[in-house]
Amino acid sequence: MRLHIPLTERLHQLPQSLRKELTAARKRHHWSQAELGQRVGLPQSHISGIESGKIVPRFDTLLDIARTLEFDLLMIPRALVPAVQAMVRDYRSGSADNSEEQEERPLYATGGHSEV
Repeated sequence: MRLHIPLTERLHQLPQSLRKELTAARKRHHWSQAELGQRVGLPQSHISGIESGKIVPRFDTLLDIARTLEFDLLMIPRALVPAVQAMVRDYRSGSADNSEEQEERPLYATGGHSEV
């Protein structure tokens, strides 16, 4: 297990899917970038930079933003990522609420679904 990640392997920006998720969550709250920034103690320009990929936030900043948007950051073993993604898809589609009416499908269904 490596304890140090070489600088060349570090992220130069947050993954696009994460940036899109943060932006979508902010918009679901009907908040501007300035409003989100005010709630987490950052200027609007910093929120814009994070959403656009120009700024890579520190972990504590990302955690503050995620929690303000009613999310959390978790370490999930990679082997369980498909299962967690399937659960999130079901939650978002509302099928978790009426699971008795849904036909049974594989937990790791990947066809036709975008990544979470």
